[in-house]
Amino acid sequence: MVELGTEDRDRVVERPVRRIGSGFRVGRVLRGGWRPLAIAIVIFAALYYPVGVLMIHVIDDDLDYRAEPSDVPEGGSHVVATMAALIWREVETHRWTPNDPWFVPSAAMDNMPNFQLGMISAMSRFSIELADQIGRVRGSSAADDNLQRASGGLKVSGTRWTWDPSVSIWPVASAESEFLAARRNLVEYNARLAAGSAIFDRRVDNLLVAIDRIANDLGASSQAIDDHVREHAGRWRVDFKVDDEFYRIKGQSYAYYLILRDLGRDFDNVLAERNLALPWTEMLAVLRQTAGLDPLVVLNGSPDGLIFPSHLASQGFYLMRARTKLREISNILLK
Repeated sequence: MVELGTEDRDRVVERPVRRIGSGFRVGRVLRGGWRPLAIAIVIFAALYYPVGVLMIHVIDDDLDYRAEPSDVPEGGSHVVATMAALIWREVETHRWTPNDPWFVPSAAMDNMPNFQLGMISAMSRFSIELADQIGRVRGSSAADDNLQRASGGLKVSGTRWTWDPSVSIWPVASAESEFLAARRNLVEYNARLAAGSAIFDRRVDNLLVAIDRIANDLGASSQAIDDHVREHAGRWRVDFKVDDEFYRIKGQSYAYYLILRDLGRDFDNVLAERNLALPWTEMLAVLRQTAGLDPLVVLNGSPDGLIFPSHLASQGFYLMRARTKLREISNILLK
């Protein structure tokens, strides 16, 4: 056996000490390296939703919006073309937001989603009249396949994502895919209408039924406003849901304004025959004002409040004015 000298034993003992000390230094470096990464993650998380919302958020209430002339075939329907254009704009151009999952920045928004839901609810309601009344001869002929499929697609909940456990444990068609399919059916119907192989029955009773259904839908929204104001309005009460209701009805009013504007173009013969040009213009003016309401902050103060107004009550006033004008037109059509 080799005997180690004193100096050799000291070197052997010192080596692990140096290694241990080196390990501690590496650990400190590694721990220090994680701090910038952790800070970066925190900053990203803090900015992800606010910046994402600013990039996505848009309330497109362009009251002069129309389908492109090339999208309205000669002999086709203006209102059908407008509905198809609106669906494309909200789903593809702006992005459909009501069904966005939590990890998408727009999931933190509420005004834009409710505006879009209000629009799609109005188009869904009117699509029923297209399929059941306007797109067939006096209800005795078969319903148009394109219009039926479009109506079915627009009935899908706008909040449905690709995975909805309430429907199926498997992935399902998302709301936007259903809406785009409905749009394709509207475009196909309009092309067939221009070619003479589809029906758009411009009769007085069809216009009357469509107006009455829209008036009833606006009446239901005015009741929702009344309920919300009575239950939640107050001078010092904070109402975090008032903007949801306001923008849902704003979206509904906006879509109905565009629908009725172009429905009047499709039924211009009826308006001229019944001398409805002035009442129709007055009705559109009130509905345009309803859809154009755009407060900086939506408040739900007392209806008679001085400092804190009730924007819902103001919206309800114009909504009922529009409904009254629609009823006046209905009475004229009945004569």
